[in-house]
Amino acid sequence: MRRLLALPALAAVAAAALAFPGGAVAGCPSRYAAVQRGLERLVAARGGPVGAIATLYRDGRTIVLSAGRASAARPGAPGLHDHMRIASVAKAFNGAVALHLVQEGLLGLDDTIGRLLPGMPAAWSAVAVRQMLDHTSGLPDYTKSEGARKHLTTNPRGYVSPTQLIDWVRTDGTVFTPGSRYEYSNTDNIVIGLIAEHLTGESYAQLLSTIVSRPAGLTQTTFPTVRLSLPKPFIHGYEVSPGKPPEDITSVFSPSGAWASGGIVSTPADAGAFVRAYLGRRFFGKAVQRQQLRFVRGSSDPPGPGTNSAGLAIFRYQTRCGSVYGHTGGLPGYSQWVAATADGRRSVTMTLNISPPTGPLLQQLRSVQTSAVCALLGR
Repeated sequence: MRRLLALPALAAVAAAALAFPGGAVAGCPSRYAAVQRGLERLVAARGGPVGAIATLYRDGRTIVLSAGRASAARPGAPGLHDHMRIASVAKAFNGAVALHLVQEGLLGLDDTIGRLLPGMPAAWSAVAVRQMLDHTSGLPDYTKSEGARKHLTTNPRGYVSPTQLIDWVRTDGTVFTPGSRYEYSNTDNIVIGLIAEHLTGESYAQLLSTIVSRPAGLTQTTFPTVRLSLPKPFIHGYEVSPGKPPEDITSVFSPSGAWASGGIVSTPADAGAFVRAYLGRRFFGKAVQRQQLRFVRGSSDPPGPGTNSAGLAIFRYQTRCGSVYGHTGGLPGYSQWVAATADGRRSVTMTLNISPPTGPLLQQLRSVQTSAVCALLGR
Protein backbone atom coordinates (compact mmCIF):
# COMPACT_ATOMS: atom_id res chain seq x y z
CA MET A 1 0.00 0.00 0.00
CA ARG A 2 1.25 3.46 -0.83
CA ARG A 3 1.99 6.01 1.83
CA LEU A 4 0.64 9.54 1.93
CA LEU A 5 3.25 11.65 0.17
CA ALA A 6 3.53 15.38 0.72
CA LEU A 7 4.41 17.57 -2.25
CA PRO A 8 6.87 20.09 -0.77
CA ALA A 9 7.86 23.33 -2.42
CA LEU A 10 11.36 24.73 -2.37
CA ALA A 11 10.03 28.27 -2.29
CA ALA A 12 6.62 29.88 -2.08
CA VAL A 13 5.58 33.29 -3.26
CA ALA A 14 3.66 35.03 -0.47
CA ALA A 15 0.80 37.29 -1.48
CA ALA A 16 -1.08 39.78 0.63
CA ALA A 17 -4.55 38.50 1.45
CA LEU A 18 -7.65 40.54 2.20
CA ALA A 19 -10.49 38.58 3.79
CA PHE A 20 -14.16 39.47 3.59
CA PRO A 21 -16.01 36.77 5.54
CA GLY A 22 -19.75 36.16 5.47
CA GLY A 23 -21.85 39.06 6.62
CA ALA A 24 -19.20 41.62 5.64
CA VAL A 25 -20.69 42.74 2.32
CA ALA A 26 -20.89 46.33 3.51
CA GLY A 27 -17.11 46.44 3.96
CA CYS A 28 -16.39 44.61 0.73
CA PRO A 29 -15.23 46.61 -2.34
CA SER A 30 -18.12 46.96 -4.79
CA ARG A 31 -16.57 44.74 -7.47
CA TYR A 32 -16.60 41.80 -5.04
CA ALA A 33 -19.95 42.46 -3.34
CA ALA A 34 -21.96 40.47 -5.89
CA VAL A 35 -19.72 37.44 -5.33
CA GLN A 36 -20.05 37.73 -1.55
CA ARG A 37 -23.84 37.97 -1.79
CA GLY A 38 -23.87 35.00 -4.14
CA LEU A 39 -21.90 32.84 -1.71
CA GLU A 40 -24.26 33.75 1.11
CA ARG A 41 -27.29 32.89 -1.01
CA LEU A 42 -25.78 29.52 -1.89
CA VAL A 43 -25.28 28.71 1.79
CA ALA A 44 -28.84 29.82 2.58
CA ALA A 45 -30.39 27.89 -0.32
CA ARG A 46 -32.39 24.71 0.15
CA GLY A 47 -29.86 21.89 -0.11
CA GLY A 48 -27.03 24.41 -0.18
CA PRO A 49 -23.53 23.96 1.24
CA VAL A 50 -22.56 24.34 4.88
CA GLY A 51 -19.85 26.73 3.73
CA ALA A 52 -18.42 28.36 0.62
CA ILE A 53 -15.22 30.23 -0.23
CA ALA A 54 -14.00 32.14 -3.26
CA THR A 55 -10.54 33.57 -3.81
CA LEU A 56 -9.62 36.14 -6.43
CA TYR A 57 -5.98 36.93 -7.12
CA ARG A 58 -5.19 40.15 -8.98
CA ASP A 59 -2.66 42.93 -8.70
CA GLY A 60 -0.54 40.90 -6.28
CA ARG A 61 -3.36 40.41 -3.77
CA THR A 62 -5.59 37.49 -2.90
CA ILE A 63 -9.13 38.54 -2.04
CA VAL A 64 -10.89 35.95 0.15
CA LEU A 65 -14.70 35.88 0.22
CA SER A 66 -16.51 33.33 2.36
CA ALA A 67 -19.86 32.37 3.82
CA GLY A 68 -21.11 29.72 6.21
CA ARG A 69 -18.79 27.32 8.01
CA ALA A 70 -15.89 25.01 7.27
CA SER A 71 -17.38 22.65 9.86
CA ALA A 72 -21.03 22.34 10.82
CA ALA A 73 -19.91 21.47 14.35
CA ARG A 74 -18.16 24.76 15.14
CA PRO A 75 -17.95 28.41 14.09
CA GLY A 76 -15.48 29.51 11.47
CA ALA A 77 -15.74 30.20 7.75
CA PRO A 78 -13.68 28.25 5.21
CA GLY A 79 -10.20 29.77 4.97
CA LEU A 80 -7.48 30.42 2.41
CA HIS A 81 -5.17 27.80 3.91
CA ASP A 82 -7.76 25.15 4.78
CA HIS A 83 -7.19 21.75 3.21
CA MET A 84 -9.80 20.18 0.92
CA ARG A 85 -10.23 17.52 -1.71
CA ILE A 86 -9.85 19.21 -5.09
CA ALA A 87 -11.56 16.39 -7.02
CA SER A 88 -11.21 16.64 -10.81
CA VAL A 89 -9.18 19.82 -10.59
CA ALA A 90 -6.45 17.18 -10.16
CA LYS A 91 -6.86 16.44 -13.87
CA ALA A 92 -5.23 19.79 -14.61
CA PHE A 93 -2.28 18.75 -12.41
CA ASN A 94 -2.16 15.54 -14.46
CA GLY A 95 -2.16 17.64 -17.61
CA ALA A 96 0.76 19.67 -16.27
CA VAL A 97 2.75 16.46 -15.79
CA ALA A 98 1.87 15.09 -19.24
CA LEU A 99 2.48 18.33 -21.12
CA HIS A 100 5.79 18.81 -19.31
CA LEU A 101 6.83 15.39 -20.62
CA VAL A 102 5.77 16.55 -24.09
CA GLN A 103 7.93 19.65 -23.63
CA GLU A 104 10.88 17.43 -22.64
CA GLY A 105 10.43 15.21 -25.70
CA LEU A 106 9.59 12.09 -23.68
CA LEU A 107 5.99 11.99 -24.87
CA GLY A 108 4.16 12.88 -28.07
CA LEU A 109 0.58 14.07 -28.17
CA ASP A 110 -0.11 11.67 -31.03
CA ASP A 111 1.58 8.70 -29.34
CA THR A 112 -0.89 5.89 -28.70
CA ILE A 113 -1.65 3.68 -25.74
CA GLY A 114 -0.53 0.64 -27.73
CA ARG A 115 2.89 2.20 -28.28
CA LEU A 116 3.35 3.63 -24.80
CA LEU A 117 1.90 1.26 -22.25
CA PRO A 118 2.24 -2.53 -22.39
CA GLY A 119 -0.56 -4.51 -20.83
CA MET A 120 -3.43 -2.19 -21.71
CA PRO A 121 -6.46 -3.64 -23.54
CA ALA A 122 -5.84 -4.21 -27.24
CA ALA A 123 -9.11 -2.45 -28.05
CA TRP A 124 -7.64 0.77 -26.64
CA SER A 125 -4.34 0.61 -28.52
CA ALA A 126 -5.12 3.29 -31.13
CA VAL A 127 -6.16 5.91 -28.56
CA ALA A 128 -3.76 8.89 -28.58
CA VAL A 129 -2.50 10.99 -25.68
CA ARG A 130 -4.15 14.07 -27.18
CA GLN A 131 -7.51 12.31 -27.17
CA MET A 132 -7.22 11.32 -23.52
CA LEU A 133 -6.28 14.84 -22.50
CA ASP A 134 -9.31 16.42 -24.21
CA HIS A 135 -11.73 13.53 -23.49
CA THR A 136 -12.26 12.49 -27.10
CA SER A 137 -10.68 9.05 -26.50
CA GLY A 138 -13.82 6.96 -26.14
CA LEU A 139 -12.31 5.10 -23.19
CA PRO A 140 -15.02 3.65 -20.92
CA ASP A 141 -15.36 5.54 -17.64
CA TYR A 142 -14.35 3.24 -14.78
CA THR A 143 -16.42 5.26 -12.30
CA LYS A 144 -19.57 4.03 -14.07
CA SER A 145 -18.56 0.35 -13.93
CA GLU A 146 -20.00 -2.46 -11.86
CA GLY A 147 -16.60 -2.82 -10.19
CA ALA A 148 -16.73 0.78 -8.99
CA ARG A 149 -20.30 0.39 -7.76
CA LYS A 150 -19.38 -2.75 -5.82
CA HIS A 151 -16.30 -1.14 -4.29
CA LEU A 152 -18.22 1.95 -3.15
CA THR A 153 -21.01 -0.09 -1.60
CA THR A 154 -18.91 -2.79 0.08
CA ASN A 155 -15.52 -1.23 0.91
CA PRO A 156 -15.49 2.53 0.18
CA ARG A 157 -12.57 3.19 2.57
CA GLY A 158 -10.45 0.39 1.10
CA TYR A 159 -7.36 0.97 -1.01
CA VAL A 160 -7.63 0.22 -4.72
CA SER A 161 -4.65 0.37 -7.08
CA PRO A 162 -4.63 2.24 -10.41
CA THR A 163 -4.41 -1.07 -12.29
CA GLN A 164 -7.47 -2.31 -10.42
CA LEU A 165 -9.35 0.76 -11.62
CA ILE A 166 -8.40 -0.20 -15.17
CA ASP A 167 -9.40 -3.80 -14.52
CA TRP A 168 -12.98 -2.70 -13.86
CA VAL A 169 -13.29 -1.76 -17.56
CA ARG A 170 -10.51 -3.88 -19.07
CA THR A 171 -12.86 -6.05 -21.13
CA ASP A 172 -14.74 -3.06 -22.53
CA GLY A 173 -13.91 -1.58 -25.90
CA THR A 174 -14.01 2.13 -26.67
CA VAL A 175 -17.51 3.57 -26.50
CA PHE A 176 -17.01 5.46 -29.76
CA THR A 177 -14.33 5.83 -32.42
CA PRO A 178 -11.42 7.71 -30.81
CA GLY A 179 -11.36 11.34 -31.87
CA SER A 180 -14.90 11.35 -33.24
CA ARG A 181 -16.61 13.16 -30.39
CA TYR A 182 -16.31 14.40 -26.79
CA GLU A 183 -17.27 12.43 -23.68
CA TYR A 184 -15.80 13.03 -20.23
CA SER A 185 -14.08 9.90 -18.87
CA ASN A 186 -12.10 9.52 -15.66
CA THR A 187 -10.26 6.57 -17.20
CA ASP A 188 -8.41 9.00 -19.48
CA ASN A 189 -6.47 10.40 -16.55
CA ILE A 190 -5.70 7.06 -14.94
CA VAL A 191 -4.06 5.90 -18.19
CA ILE A 192 -2.16 9.20 -18.56
CA GLY A 193 -0.82 8.83 -15.01
CA LEU A 194 0.29 5.25 -15.67
CA ILE A 195 2.00 6.34 -18.90
CA ALA A 196 3.90 9.07 -17.02
CA GLU A 197 5.11 6.54 -14.45
CA HIS A 198 6.13 4.04 -17.16
CA LEU A 199 8.07 6.61 -19.21
CA THR A 200 9.95 8.14 -16.29
CA GLY A 201 10.32 5.21 -13.89
CA GLU A 202 9.09 7.50 -11.09
CA SER A 203 5.96 7.29 -8.97
CA TYR A 204 3.11 9.60 -9.88
CA ALA A 205 3.41 11.28 -6.48
CA GLN A 206 7.08 12.07 -7.14
CA LEU A 207 6.24 13.44 -10.59
CA LEU A 208 3.67 15.76 -9.07
CA SER A 209 6.25 16.95 -6.58
CA THR A 210 9.11 17.62 -9.01
CA ILE A 211 7.14 18.80 -12.05
CA VAL A 212 4.27 20.71 -10.44
CA SER A 213 4.59 21.55 -6.75
CA ARG A 214 8.20 22.72 -6.64
CA PRO A 215 8.07 25.03 -9.69
CA ALA A 216 4.68 26.45 -8.60
CA GLY A 217 5.69 26.88 -4.96
CA LEU A 218 2.91 24.68 -3.59
CA THR A 219 3.51 23.92 0.07
CA GLN A 220 0.17 22.50 1.22
CA THR A 221 -0.66 20.06 -1.59
CA THR A 222 -0.59 16.30 -1.02
CA PHE A 223 -1.40 13.15 -2.93
CA PRO A 224 -2.84 10.65 -0.46
CA THR A 225 -3.66 7.13 -1.57
CA VAL A 226 -4.23 5.46 1.81
CA ARG A 227 -4.80 8.18 4.41
CA LEU A 228 -8.49 9.05 4.74
CA SER A 229 -8.26 12.09 7.04
CA LEU A 230 -7.25 15.55 5.86
CA PRO A 231 -4.42 17.67 7.31
CA LYS A 232 -5.60 20.34 9.73
CA PRO A 233 -7.10 22.84 9.28
CA PHE A 234 -9.52 21.52 6.71
CA ILE A 235 -12.88 22.15 5.11
CA HIS A 236 -15.28 19.34 6.02
CA GLY A 237 -17.20 17.75 3.16
CA TYR A 238 -20.94 17.16 3.59
CA GLU A 239 -23.92 15.41 2.14
CA VAL A 240 -26.84 17.78 2.54
CA SER A 241 -30.47 16.71 2.35
CA PRO A 242 -33.31 19.15 3.04
CA GLY A 243 -34.81 18.57 6.47
CA LYS A 244 -31.85 16.56 7.77
CA PRO A 245 -28.66 17.58 9.58
CA PRO A 246 -25.60 17.76 7.28
CA GLU A 247 -23.75 14.42 7.15
CA ASP A 248 -19.97 14.69 7.37
CA ILE A 249 -18.49 12.51 4.59
CA THR A 250 -14.99 14.02 4.56
CA SER A 251 -13.31 10.64 5.10
CA VAL A 252 -15.92 8.17 3.90
CA PHE A 253 -14.16 7.31 0.61
CA SER A 254 -10.57 6.29 -0.09
CA PRO A 255 -8.76 8.78 -2.35
CA SER A 256 -7.12 5.83 -4.10
CA GLY A 257 -10.34 5.36 -6.05
CA ALA A 258 -9.69 8.68 -7.79
CA TRP A 259 -5.87 8.54 -8.10
CA ALA A 260 -4.65 10.75 -10.98
CA SER A 261 -8.21 11.67 -11.92
CA GLY A 262 -9.04 13.35 -8.62
CA GLY A 263 -7.04 12.24 -5.56
CA ILE A 264 -5.15 15.43 -4.69
CA VAL A 265 -5.64 17.39 -1.45
CA SER A 266 -4.82 21.09 -1.54
CA THR A 267 -5.92 24.50 -0.26
CA PRO A 268 -7.56 27.51 -1.96
CA ALA A 269 -4.20 29.31 -1.80
CA ASP A 270 -2.30 26.48 -3.48
CA ALA A 271 -5.06 25.84 -6.03
CA GLY A 272 -4.90 29.47 -7.11
CA ALA A 273 -1.10 29.39 -7.30
CA PHE A 274 -1.26 26.24 -9.41
CA VAL A 275 -3.69 27.54 -12.01
CA ARG A 276 -1.69 30.76 -12.40
CA ALA A 277 1.45 28.69 -12.99
CA TYR A 278 -0.46 26.42 -15.39
CA LEU A 279 -1.59 29.28 -17.63
CA GLY A 280 1.64 31.15 -17.02
CA ARG A 281 3.64 28.37 -18.74
CA ARG A 282 5.62 27.40 -15.65
CA PHE A 283 5.49 23.71 -16.64
CA PHE A 284 5.87 23.88 -20.43
CA GLY A 285 6.45 26.44 -23.16
CA LYS A 286 4.45 28.44 -25.65
CA ALA A 287 4.43 25.85 -28.44
CA VAL A 288 2.98 23.18 -26.14
CA GLN A 289 0.46 25.64 -24.74
CA ARG A 290 -0.65 26.44 -28.27
CA GLN A 291 -1.54 22.76 -28.66
CA GLN A 292 -3.23 22.73 -25.25
CA LEU A 293 -5.51 25.65 -26.07
CA ARG A 294 -7.08 24.11 -29.14
CA PHE A 295 -10.66 23.63 -28.03
CA VAL A 296 -13.43 21.23 -28.92
CA ARG A 297 -17.05 21.42 -27.86
CA GLY A 298 -17.35 19.86 -24.43
CA SER A 299 -18.21 20.70 -20.84
CA SER A 300 -16.28 20.10 -17.66
CA ASP A 301 -18.00 17.92 -15.06
CA PRO A 302 -19.68 19.63 -13.31
CA PRO A 303 -20.04 22.41 -15.88
CA GLY A 304 -18.42 25.72 -15.11
CA PRO A 305 -19.69 29.23 -15.87
CA GLY A 306 -20.75 30.38 -19.31
CA THR A 307 -20.04 28.36 -22.43
CA ASN A 308 -17.60 25.51 -21.78
CA SER A 309 -15.15 24.02 -24.29
CA ALA A 310 -12.40 21.44 -23.80
CA GLY A 311 -8.68 21.76 -24.44
CA LEU A 312 -5.89 19.47 -23.28
CA ALA A 313 -6.51 19.01 -19.53
CA ILE A 314 -8.10 22.45 -19.41
CA PHE A 315 -11.46 24.06 -20.12
CA ARG A 316 -12.32 27.48 -21.50
CA TYR A 317 -15.18 29.28 -19.75
CA GLN A 318 -16.60 32.04 -21.96
CA THR A 319 -18.76 34.38 -19.90
CA ARG A 320 -20.46 37.73 -20.52
CA CYS A 321 -17.42 39.43 -18.99
CA GLY A 322 -14.72 37.48 -20.82
CA SER A 323 -12.96 34.12 -20.81
CA VAL A 324 -10.98 32.28 -18.17
CA TYR A 325 -9.30 28.87 -18.31
CA GLY A 326 -9.24 26.09 -15.75
CA HIS A 327 -11.10 23.07 -14.41
CA THR A 328 -14.03 22.11 -12.20
CA GLY A 329 -14.18 19.15 -9.86
CA GLY A 330 -16.68 17.15 -7.89
CA LEU A 331 -16.37 14.43 -5.26
CA PRO A 332 -18.70 13.39 -2.44
CA GLY A 333 -18.64 16.40 -0.13
CA TYR A 334 -16.81 18.86 -2.43
CA SER A 335 -17.58 21.00 -5.47
CA GLN A 336 -14.56 22.83 -6.91
CA TRP A 337 -13.61 25.33 -9.60
CA VAL A 338 -10.28 26.99 -10.40
CA ALA A 339 -9.49 29.24 -13.35
CA ALA A 340 -7.07 31.91 -14.53
CA THR A 341 -6.70 34.49 -17.23
CA ALA A 342 -4.87 33.46 -20.41
CA ASP A 343 -1.63 35.06 -19.19
CA GLY A 344 -1.84 33.43 -15.75
CA ARG A 345 -1.69 36.77 -13.95
CA ARG A 346 -5.13 36.58 -12.36
CA SER A 347 -6.95 33.61 -10.86
CA VAL A 348 -10.19 32.62 -9.21
CA THR A 349 -11.12 29.60 -7.09
CA MET A 350 -14.46 28.58 -5.62
CA THR A 351 -15.22 25.76 -3.19
CA LEU A 352 -18.52 24.48 -1.80
CA ASN A 353 -18.40 21.76 0.85
CA ILE A 354 -21.15 19.66 -0.68
CA SER A 355 -21.25 17.15 -3.51
CA PRO A 356 -21.68 18.82 -6.92
CA PRO A 357 -25.12 20.41 -7.07
CA THR A 358 -27.62 19.84 -9.86
CA GLY A 359 -30.70 21.62 -11.17
CA PRO A 360 -31.45 25.15 -9.90
CA LEU A 361 -28.64 25.07 -7.32
CA LEU A 362 -26.10 24.31 -10.05
CA GLN A 363 -27.41 27.19 -12.12
CA GLN A 364 -27.15 29.41 -9.06
CA LEU A 365 -23.53 28.30 -8.56
CA ARG A 366 -22.66 29.00 -12.20
CA SER A 367 -24.16 32.48 -11.83
CA VAL A 368 -21.92 33.18 -8.81
CA GLN A 369 -18.93 31.86 -10.76
CA THR A 370 -19.76 34.28 -13.57
CA SER A 371 -19.93 37.14 -11.05
CA ALA A 372 -16.48 36.08 -9.86
CA VAL A 373 -15.12 36.21 -13.44
CA CYS A 374 -16.55 39.71 -13.85
CA ALA A 375 -14.95 40.81 -10.58
CA LEU A 376 -11.64 39.23 -11.57
CA LEU A 377 -11.60 40.97 -14.95
CA GLY A 378 -12.91 44.27 -13.57
CA ARG A 379 -15.99 44.31 -15.78
